[in-house]
Amino acid sequence: MFIPLYDANSLRYIKRQYVTLALIAVNIVAYLVTTVGGEDFAFAAALGLGYIPSVSHDLAVLPPELDLVPEPLTYITYSFLHGDLMHLGGNMLFLWVFGDNVEDALGHFRYLVFYLACAVAGAYMHGFIAPDSNAPLIGASGAIAGIVAAYLILHPRIRIWVLAFARIPLRIPAFIVLALWIGFQFLMLLIDTENQVSWAAHAGGILAGAVLVLVLKRREVSLFDRQIEKPRAVELEKPDMAAPVEGKPPHWGRQ
Repeated sequence: MFIPLYDANSLRYIKRQYVTLALIAVNIVAYLVTTVGGEDFAFAAALGLGYIPSVSHDLAVLPPELDLVPEPLTYITYSFLHGDLMHLGGNMLFLWVFGDNVEDALGHFRYLVFYLACAVAGAYMHGFIAPDSNAPLIGASGAIAGIVAAYLILHPRIRIWVLAFARIPLRIPAFIVLALWIGFQFLMLLIDTENQVSWAAHAGGILAGAVLVLVLKRREVSLFDRQIEKPRAVELEKPDMAAPVEGKPPHWGRQ
C-alpha cells in the first residue's frame, strides 16, 4: 500500500548510523555470496543457514553437508539471507528509512542487540505457528518489523514521504503508514495460511520491537514525539538585569 522513501528526521545523539549501514552492507554481501553460485548453491545456503522449524524442534535432521552452523545460530543467520532482489530491496529500504532514528534513540550497541533480538523473535514466532515446517525461513523481515514498531512508538508524528500504491507521492504522518502496515501483518497472519510470506515472523518482530524499545532506549529519549519538560524545581529564574544591585547604581561597572 505504501512504499517509504524519506522521513526528514534528523539524528540527535549519534553522528552517523554506523550499525544500520553495516547491516545493510552485510545483507547485500550475503545475497551476492549466496547467489553467485546459482540456484542450487543458494538453496543449499538457505537450508544450511535458514531457520527450519522441524529441525529446530528435532522433528527432522539436515544432511551432514548442509549442517553449516549450530542450530541455535540459525535464529540469526536466516535474517541475512534473501530469495531475490525484490525481497532484499524491500527490507533494506525499510531499514534505510527507519533504522537510523531507532539506532539514534538506542545507541549503536543496544540497537544491534535490538535488531538481532527482533530477528530471533521473528524466527521463534514462525516456529511456534508452524513447528513441523520443513521449509527454510529466510529474510530480514522479522528484524525490520521490530524497527517499524519501534519507530512508530518513538516518532508517530514525523511526516514521511511515501509512494502510495507504488505511484502516488505523498507526505503523511508516520503513524498512518506504520499503523496500517502493522495492522496488515496481523490481518494476514489470521487469514492467509497458504502464502509463502511468513506473517508470523513479522508479528514476532513487531511484538519484540514494541517491548524492547521501551527497555533499551536512552533515558532522555521521549516516546510518541513528546517534548521532555524540565521539572519546575530545577528551573532557575533569570536575574532581572534592569534591577539595581544593592549598594550599586543600576549600570555600575567599568567605564
